[in-house]
Amino acid sequence: MVTTTKDRVRIMDTVVLSDDWYVLKKTTFDFLRSDGVWQRQSRETYDRGNGATILLFNREQKTVVLTRQFRLPAFVNGHDGMMIEAAAGLLDNASPEERIRAEAEEETGYRVQNVEKVFEAYMSPGSVTEKLHFFIAEYDASSRVGRGGGVAAEGEDLEVIEWPLGDALDAVRRGEIVDAKTIMLLQFVALNRVL
Repeated sequence: MVTTTKDRVRIMDTVVLSDDWYVLKKTTFDFLRSDGVWQRQSRETYDRGNGATILLFNREQKTVVLTRQFRLPAFVNGHDGMMIEAAAGLLDNASPEERIRAEAEEETGYRVQNVEKVFEAYMSPGSVTEKLHFFIAEYDASSRVGRGGGVAAEGEDLEVIEWPLGDALDAVRRGEIVDAKTIMLLQFVALNRVL
């Protein structure tokens, strides 16, 4: 009797289609369906590594820190490309906690010490291998150590935004914030009455 997913998947072939920015592979596999029939399938997976994201919040002022930056994939899909997002980045062989502290400082200019991991999620499991680690952390004026904006050598040019939580949630309702990770973190903070 089959008891694990591993017993239901047989990888037949894997071909690298692109290894330019990240790795795109085409995998052919047999999958044991729930009706007991093996079915041959082929899927492409985009592997860009795992990442982390963080929402900075100020409990006293009831504000959050977000960024605005250009995203080409959103642009070519009909958006103006200027996405409002929580700070985030790929792990690049660092621990999620270590990486997100560095990303928060690079992107927002705030140095946070006490980060709290709140959950993990696959953002587009039908095609992208990336798993995101979600964090929140409190900030105040004394946490500001730079202007933020990202790393120019990495093509980053971010605007730092500080908004009341209510304004950020309204921006989600208006469709101004359409980034999934950011919406998830804002909803987490609101639902758990963090502010």
